[in-house]
Amino acid sequence: MTDDPVDDLKPSFRSDVTVELVKHSAADSDVLWAARVSTAGEQSLDELKKDPERSKGLINYLMRDRHGSPFEHNSMTFFISAPIFVFREFMRHRVGWSYNEESGRYRELQPVFYVPAESRKLVQEGRPGKYRFVEGTRAQQELVGRAMEDAYVHAYEAYQEMLAAGVAREVARSVLPVGLFSSMYATCNARSLMHFLGLRTQHELAQVPSFPQREIEMVGERMEALWAELMPLTHAAFNTNGRIAP
Repeated sequence: MTDDPVDDLKPSFRSDVTVELVKHSAADSDVLWAARVSTAGEQSLDELKKDPERSKGLINYLMRDRHGSPFEHNSMTFFISAPIFVFREFMRHRVGWSYNEESGRYRELQPVFYVPAESRKLVQEGRPGKYRFVEGTRAQQELVGRAMEDAYVHAYEAYQEMLAAGVAREVARSVLPVGLFSSMYATCNARSLMHFLGLRTQHELAQVPSFPQREIEMVGERMEALWAELMPLTHAAFNTNGRIAP
């Protein structure tokens, strides 16, 4: 008797994402010393010893008038676990970002797949560029869950069958869908993160509306919450000035 190829690795299903801040060098004072070097030279390093709250007006001025380079002298590295289709959108953001993602060539991919939560709106109404999403019916929600889970199980069975037969991982992975969870490290600075958030989140304070796919917005919301704790004055100025990256 031969073992079922999925006996040891049963597919599991998630509707959430993971975002963790694993490393950072980021504070509001980084904006201030970077900006003040233009007028104070080496004395601008004194900003490291001062309370940045006293200079929040300068941060707001830099944001408002789009003097962007002072917002680049910081770094944040996030660990992100999300469906592959989220990463394919994510990596359209290239300036000011660095990525390293797990590889299906070098490791056996784990059977964790995305199925939307009931709160995820399923139906698109209108035409491209002018549409909205609305709630799905109970029948549509049940169909989405059933169809996705069935497809995932069959795809992973095929993947495991090929691996068991000695087929290379880089070939066998071809059958896996974009709903498979992957993981990566993403490193950025505040300026590049603000540009990302301006496009990938919806917000009542946004001067320019954006209509992101909900799943990448979930990642953006968690990144923003972590960044806001590190650089509260910069985050506040971002919101005050219409959530447009300087």
